[in-house]
Amino acid sequence: MARVIFHLDMDAFYASVEQRDNPELRGKPVIVGSPPTQRGVVCAASYEARAFGVRSAMPSVTAGRLCPNGVFVRPRMDRYREESHEIMRMIAETGAVLEPMSIDEAYADVSAVCGAAGEADADACLERAVPLAREIKRRIQSERRLTATIGIASNKLLAKIASDHQKPDGLTLIRESDKVRFLRPLPVRALYGVGRVTEQVLNKAGIETIGDLQDYPGDLRALVGSFGPKLKQYAFGEDDRPVEAGDEIKSISGEETFLKDTDDRAVLRRCLKEQAEDIAARLKRRRLGAHTVQVKVRYGDFTTVTRQISVEDSIVEAADIYRLGCFLLRRDRLVTRPLRLLGLGVSNLREPAGRQLSLL
Repeated sequence: MARVIFHLDMDAFYASVEQRDNPELRGKPVIVGSPPTQRGVVCAASYEARAFGVRSAMPSVTAGRLCPNGVFVRPRMDRYREESHEIMRMIAETGAVLEPMSIDEAYADVSAVCGAAGEADADACLERAVPLAREIKRRIQSERRLTATIGIASNKLLAKIASDHQKPDGLTLIRESDKVRFLRPLPVRALYGVGRVTEQVLNKAGIETIGDLQDYPGDLRALVGSFGPKLKQYAFGEDDRPVEAGDEIKSISGEETFLKDTDDRAVLRRCLKEQAEDIAARLKRRRLGAHTVQVKVRYGDFTTVTRQISVEDSIVEAADIYRLGCFLLRRDRLVTRPLRLLGLGVSNLREPAGRQLSLL
């Protein structure tokens, strides 16, 4: 059976929502995050700001230096989540199997929608999916006044590469008959699973492009261990990972960067309690319980430490999350000097049991 996979990627999502909601921001370099006069990081940047080198996770002070005329806007995560929900709903309405990857990114298996069952000509199936992709883009543009880029291919690996190929507002199809040739000039970093360290190892061996990987005569396991055979498959555009339905989340967390490093216990307790209450509310909305609680601290020299504890039964109450967070801070003596950042999170999420039992 032929497969038809979309990868949808919203264009500069946070910043685009801000520019849409406030017409005065259109065409300006919008930076979503803390202002450069305060400690914080960039959450997102419009394409106008990216032209100055501004990127997500960059310190706000650096972004302000690179883009002196940048307009800093505080993030509105609830607003972005609302938009994400509406966009994902549009895709689901097509009958696609939807796998959200983040607030602004998703895979969609539209094989059944495009009549791929029993179809021998994979390229014909892929080409039949183009009008559907255009219709999704049109609806996002007309109903949400935002733009999206969609990649179309026979698997997740290629669909993601296709969506990265032409942004913003792009639509790229990688045909099965063209995939090996399409991949050849791309850098090895374009492949799923190839991070900075793996890229450096491959480059050192003279492998810089995917074409180099395709032509490599040796055993890649000598370079990248057990990942070698899978990497070779990826180099030829082969990927059997399924699109998994549902919007299951793996963790919920929050964090705060303080205006001034602090070890004031009252400030830290208040921060932790607010984070616990927010996490508990989000757990209850999703009807989930957590089995792992994690704290994260960052000191003035940017050293970051995380610690976690797991429990046997589901945690859903803010008081329990807060208590475990305090316990971790005390247990591992994490507040021996002022903190720049404090974070709290939960993971290992499942439907909670009928009643709360004792902690491990």
